[in-house]
Amino acid sequence: MLANSLFMSSADIFIPLGDFILWTTEILFENIGNMFNNMVIVLGFIGLFIWLRFQHKFNQEAKNNPDQLK
Repeated sequence: MLANSLFMSSADIFIPLGDFILWTTEILFENIGNMFNNMVIVLGFIGLFIWLRFQHKFNQEAKNNPDQLK
């Protein structure tokens, strides 16, 4: 019995670590709710529109410059 209590297995570390991560994420997601998801979606659309505006500008420059390689 004494020999078994001297050694730790990896489960003695990972199970409490997993419980702690689960506890913190439950608190985080209960308080935030869908607000984080909505912010990510809105920021994604803002980034998309900025990228499309830059792409349109680059396409116009390419169309107006006949000396470039295509």
